[in-house]
Amino acid sequence: MQKFEILSTIKEEKIVAVIRGKDSDEATSISLAAIEGGIRIIELTYTTPFVEKVFKDLENEDVLIGAGSVLDPETARHALLNGAKFIVSPFFNKDVATMCNRYGIPYLPGCMTVKEMAEALEAGCDILKLFPANDFEPSIIGSIRGPIPNVNIMPTGGVNLSNMSGWLSAGAIAVGIGSDLNNAYNSGSHELVVEVTKKYVEKLKENT
Repeated sequence: MQKFEILSTIKEEKIVAVIRGKDSDEATSISLAAIEGGIRIIELTYTTPFVEKVFKDLENEDVLIGAGSVLDPETARHALLNGAKFIVSPFFNKDVATMCNRYGIPYLPGCMTVKEMAEALEAGCDILKLFPANDFEPSIIGSIRGPIPNVNIMPTGGVNLSNMSGWLSAGAIAVGIGSDLNNAYNSGSHELVVEVTKKYVEKLKENT
C-alpha cells in the first residue's frame, strides 16, 4: 500500500484497535476477536513480548496492521520488516519520523501540546495521536485547530463507548481504543471481545 492509501484507510475506518497482550498468543487472540467484531485496523504494541509472532499470525487477515509503543528508529525498522504499515509512538521522536519518511510509512506520534504538534507536522507527520486523551475534553481539538487548522488528531487513551462520539463530532480524524478490549478479554475471553468490538462499530455507524 502507498502512504496515501494507508492514511485514507485510517480516516475512513476511524477506529484503531490498540492491542496489548501479556504474551503473543493473548495479543493474537484479542486481535482476531476484534477483527471478527468488525475492526479493520489493528495496532500491535511493542510492549507485547515477541510481538513479531503476532504480525505473522495476522498476515493473512484482511486488515491494516501497524505497530505501537515504538520508542526508537531501531524498533520502527523492526516493525516495518515484520509488516507494519504505520508506526505509532507515545511521544514524538524525530529519528523515528526520519525512518518512516525514508520508507514512505505514516508515523503517528503522541503529542500533548501545540508545540509538540507543530514539531511533528514539520517532520512530515500527517496524523497526530493526542495522548493520553483522558487528560483532555473533545473541545481541545477546536482549540488546537485555531492556530493549526490543518492538523489531523487521533485521540488515544481513555477513549470509550461513552465518549467516542464526542471526540468524532469534535473533529477527531480517528480514535484509538484498547483498554475495553483487554478488559473484555480478561473477563470473558474471545466472545466478549467480539461483542464489545461490535458495539464500537455500531456506535461509529451512528456518527457517520
